[in-house]
Amino acid sequence: MSIITILLCIFLPPVAVALRAGIGLQLVINIVLCFIFWLPAVIHAFWVSSKGEPAV
Repeated sequence: MSIITILLCIFLPPVAVALRAGIGLQLVINIVLCFIFWLPAVIHAFWVSSKGEPAV
């Protein structure tokens, strides 16, 4: 995981998820988590970014 990805996960979680997983269910989940509270969205962004699947 690069420093850019880490910074995006912290400051702009939906952008980090969109770059890693594309526009889909994971992005929608992260946006909802951002509206609920910021910290769960950050955790979710780190989880999506650290998965072993290739980027879309």
